[in-house]
Amino acid sequence: MSMEELYGRAPTGLYDVRTRKAGPKGRLPLTDEMLRTAPSGNIFGMTINAGMGWNPDDLAGGDVLIISTQGGIRRDDGTTVAVGLHNGHFELGDLMRAAADEIKGAGLVPHAAFVTDPCDGRSQGTTGMFDSLPYRNDAAIVMRRLMRSLPTRRAIIGVAACDKGLPAMMMALAGMHDRPVILIPGGATLSPTDSEDLGTVQTLGVRYANDEITLDYAARTGCSSCASPGGGCQFLGTAGTSQVVAEGLGLTLTHAALAPSGEEIWRELGRASARAVLALAARGITARDILTDKAIENAMVIHAAFGGSTNLLLHLPAIAHAAGCHMPDVRDWSRINKEVPRLVSVLPIGPVNYPTVFAFMAGGVPKVMLHLRRLGLLHEDALTVTGATLGENLDWWEHSERRAILRKRLEEVDGLSPDEVIFTPDEARRRGIGSTVTFPTGNIAPEGSVVKSTAIDPSVIDADKVFRHTGKVKTFTSEKAAIAALKEHGRIVAGDIMIVMGGGPKGTGMEETYQLTSALKHLPFGKHVSLITDARFSGVSTGACFGHVGPEALAGGPIGKLRDGDVVEIIVDTENLEGSLNFIGTEEEPLSYEEGARVLASRSMQDGVGPDADLPDDTRLWAALQEVSGGTWRGNVYDVERILAVLEAGKAALRDKSGS
Repeated sequence: MSMEELYGRAPTGLYDVRTRKAGPKGRLPLTDEMLRTAPSGNIFGMTINAGMGWNPDDLAGGDVLIISTQGGIRRDDGTTVAVGLHNGHFELGDLMRAAADEIKGAGLVPHAAFVTDPCDGRSQGTTGMFDSLPYRNDAAIVMRRLMRSLPTRRAIIGVAACDKGLPAMMMALAGMHDRPVILIPGGATLSPTDSEDLGTVQTLGVRYANDEITLDYAARTGCSSCASPGGGCQFLGTAGTSQVVAEGLGLTLTHAALAPSGEEIWRELGRASARAVLALAARGITARDILTDKAIENAMVIHAAFGGSTNLLLHLPAIAHAAGCHMPDVRDWSRINKEVPRLVSVLPIGPVNYPTVFAFMAGGVPKVMLHLRRLGLLHEDALTVTGATLGENLDWWEHSERRAILRKRLEEVDGLSPDEVIFTPDEARRRGIGSTVTFPTGNIAPEGSVVKSTAIDPSVIDADKVFRHTGKVKTFTSEKAAIAALKEHGRIVAGDIMIVMGGGPKGTGMEETYQLTSALKHLPFGKHVSLITDARFSGVSTGACFGHVGPEALAGGPIGKLRDGDVVEIIVDTENLEGSLNFIGTEEEPLSYEEGARVLASRSMQDGVGPDADLPDDTRLWAALQEVSGGTWRGNVYDVERILAVLEAGKAALRDKSGS
C-alpha cells in the first residue's frame, strides 16, 4: 500500500496530540531509611507502578509476581479478538485476575508477566514441531529471568496449562529455591456432548485418506470437538499428566489438577492459590522446602498410577535438575512402574476412555493418593504448598464436603459412578489393568527405549501377557515419509515393523510423532503394525510404539543402520514390564543378538539420515547443549557445569592444535 493509502484519511482529532500530562496524584510511601539504603530500582518500581494506575498509598505492602503462559486476546465480555496458539492458554487470564484480586485484597501489589507457549497439536507434522521440546528449556530460562527481574518479589505464582508451558513453568519455579512459589494448573477442556475428543480428531486426515470417514463427517467433527475455549485437551496427554504430576510434587493445591476450565470451581483455584502462597511467604516456606527427593518420587508414583504420558520421562528429570534434586533415571522409572498399580480409567488408554475432567469429579489426584497411601507407596511427610504435609492434606480430603459433593454430581449429571473412573487396587487387578510403561533395551536400543505397554491392543498380546512381534522392517528417514506411506493404500500392511530414524534431538529437535501413532491406532490394520523411532510420542499415543530409542541415529545409534528387509524381534512382557528390541539378521541369514549387534556396528548409517533441512539453528544449538548435558535420558537439560567443562576442553584442544 502507498503511504497515502495508509495515512491519508485521518479521523477527526487524530492530530490533537498531547506531549505533557499531569502525573498520578498522591505520595509514594517512602521513608528516610528507604531513600538512604534501598536500591534505586526499588523506588523506581514504585514510581512506575503508580504510573500504571496503582494507588500509591498501597505500594508498600509488598510485591507478588504472577507469571503465565497466556495467549490470545479476549475482550472484557469474553469475546475473541485474536485466538491463541492453543485453547489451553486462552482462558488463563481469568485465573490470573482471580489471584491478583486476592493479592490486592491482602494489601500487596500483584505483577503480571507472560511467556506464552506453542501447541503440539497445531504443529504436528510441520516444521513447527522442531521447536517444541527446545522451547521448554528456552521458556524456563526466560521465566526465571523475569522472576529474578522483580527483585522485591515476596512470592511467585505460575499459571500454565499445556504440553511445554507447564513443564517449563515447573522448571522455572523449581529454580526459585529461596522463594515461596505455587503453580495454578490451567485445567481441562470440557468434553463435547456429541463429537470426538481432541486426540481422536487429529486423525481425521489419515482416516479420510483410508476411506474410513466422509468429508462431511470430518468437517462437522473437526468443528465441534473443542467444547470450551480453555484447558488442556480432554485426554491424559502431556498437558493432563503434567498437571497431576505437579500435584504429586506438592507444587499445586490439593485437588487442583484437571479442573474444568472456565467453571467457577476452576476460578476459585486462582483465589485459593494466592491465599496459599501468601501464607507460605508469611511462614518462610520456599520452593526448596517443597521440591525434595521425596516430592520427586511422589510425582513418579502419581505418574504411574494415572498411566501418564511418556513425555514426563523428559520433563520430571528436568524439574528435578532445576530443583537440585536426584534426577530419576531409567532404573527409577522401571522400579516405580513395577511397584505402582494403574488406577485411572481415562483417555487415551482406558480401559474406558472417559475425559480427564471426569477424573477430577471422581476425586482426582487425592482420591488416587488415598489408595496409594494404604499401599505405603507415598512419602506422606512431604511438605506441600498448602503449608501442610501430604498426609495432612489427605486426612482432610478423605472426609471433605468437596469430595462428597463432586462425586455425587458426577453420578447425577453424567450417570457415572466415580469408582468406574478411579479404581481401587483390588478392582484394577481384577480387571487386569497393567502398569503403564516398559523400557526395552537390545542391540537396536543399547541405551534404552520406552513403550506404553499397557496401551498395546490386548488382542495382539499372547495369553502369557507377552507381546511378541518378529517381522521385516520398512525404514523411513523422516516422519513425513512415514505418514505418506500410511496414506498410500497397501504400502504398510499388517505385520510390518516401521522404523523412523533421524527423529532425535539432532535430527528434528526430538519431534513428537503423534501423526503416526494416532494413525496406527485408528486404522483397522494398525494394531498389527509396530513402530520404532528415536523421536518421541504424544501423551495420547497408544499401540506398539517404541520411542526415545538411544543412542539416536545421528549420534551413531544402531537404529540408523537398519535397512529395508532386515528382521527385527520385539518382545514386551506387559506384566513384568521387561522388553527387548533386537535386529536378528534377515530371512536368509538369521543372527543371534550378539551377531546382530556386530553387524550393525560394522554398517554405515543409512543414506538420507541427517538433520532435517528445515531444522532451525536455534534447535541445533539446543541439541548440542543437551547432548553434552546427558541427552534424552537425562531430561534434555542444560547442565551448566558439564557444558562449561566441554567448552574448556574444546578450547584447550584448539590451542594445542594451533600450537599456541
